[in-house]
Amino acid sequence: MSEKFVREMPGIRAGLRAFQPAPVFSLLMLEGSQMPHFPKPFYRKPRKLWYVQIDGKQINLGPDKDEAFRQYHQLMTTPKKRRPVVESSSLTGIIDAFLDWVSQNRASETYEWYRYRLQRFIERHADLRCSDLKPFHVETWASSYGLSVTSRRNYLRSVKRCLKWAKKQGYIERNPIADLEVPNAERKEVFISQGEYDTLLPSVRNRSLADLIEVTWETGCRPQESLRVEARHVDIENQRWVLSQSEAKGKKISRVVYLTDRALAITLRLLKDQPSGPLFRNTSGRPWTTEAVNCAFDRIQQRMGRAEMDRLSEAIPECDIIEFMSTLKPTKCVKGVDRLKREAELRHEAKQKLTNKRAAELAPRYSLYALRHSWATRALQRGVDPLTVAILMGHKDPSTLSKVYQHLSLSPEHMLQQAKKAAG
Repeated sequence: MSEKFVREMPGIRAGLRAFQPAPVFSLLMLEGSQMPHFPKPFYRKPRKLWYVQIDGKQINLGPDKDEAFRQYHQLMTTPKKRRPVVESSSLTGIIDAFLDWVSQNRASETYEWYRYRLQRFIERHADLRCSDLKPFHVETWASSYGLSVTSRRNYLRSVKRCLKWAKKQGYIERNPIADLEVPNAERKEVFISQGEYDTLLPSVRNRSLADLIEVTWETGCRPQESLRVEARHVDIENQRWVLSQSEAKGKKISRVVYLTDRALAITLRLLKDQPSGPLFRNTSGRPWTTEAVNCAFDRIQQRMGRAEMDRLSEAIPECDIIEFMSTLKPTKCVKGVDRLKREAELRHEAKQKLTNKRAAELAPRYSLYALRHSWATRALQRGVDPLTVAILMGHKDPSTLSKVYQHLSLSPEHMLQQAKKAAG
């Protein structure tokens, strides 16, 4: 900087006069220290929400940027011990807090059950505040998927349970959907006879799934027990699985599953392949999950239904296909770009969906729980006393078996035999 320029700029001259070299000690302190780090809000595009991470925990700030930064500044000026974990006005924040609680206090299957449904709900209502939530929001959302009565009931239950928890925890003063009506579950009169079982098993192309089906048929175990059992649970000498109290349903008493010779043979074979971790795994070597098993049974239903359509020489009428085409979404996303579907694509989609619907009408939809209930029914029909059946099934209260007797009512021969026996 030239001397002339400094003389002509008095402000700079004053600044130069005021400048004093910092002590060497201060410079060393600056050189060895780091600037303090303050967390900043960030935006998550997939969820369309703002978050801030404080003390290793991501806090939901909502979808609106201005409101998110207002909450952020409020958080940063609040003493650390008093910082709220969730903004009570944020519905998304309450759901996140509820899922955190479920993950810490309930089984992983329970967490996934809530996560799947609540994630779908919040994707539909990401901008909704808790104070603006009304029962019709939940009703409309659950009805939009065309679900069965029981599935729709579960969607409603998931949201209602979340808000009930939030009120109980003190996040909100009033539950806005306390009056939401939840329908009763449908009674599934699914009893698998020996003949149906003999038809079902050849339809299972996956050996690992067939093992799961056979063991459930032979033992009547719960799905959560067979999906969770490991080598350490197997008591070969007494021909049984033993799940500890902390791993059993309800976490009240340990659960013992007794194995028939066939179930033991399958267990011993799986032990050789899986010395640690869950015994029952899919063809990829990953443990079976509830969702994966349900999808596999859906595919079995489709195969059996299509086979029945072929046997009946039944095809979807062309007029039904053309009529259904008009109800389909006319566009599809290809590499991030929406384009109109070709007529052939619409026709193929319509035919596929109508065929799937008809196949589902012609074939029963089996499940591991249907196999379990059928085991109980067979045991009662063969004269095993209800108390023993209840213990073998893992019921604490034998009265739970009253739900199973509905299957027996479908057998006139059995009911007539019992009536004659009662009459002496």
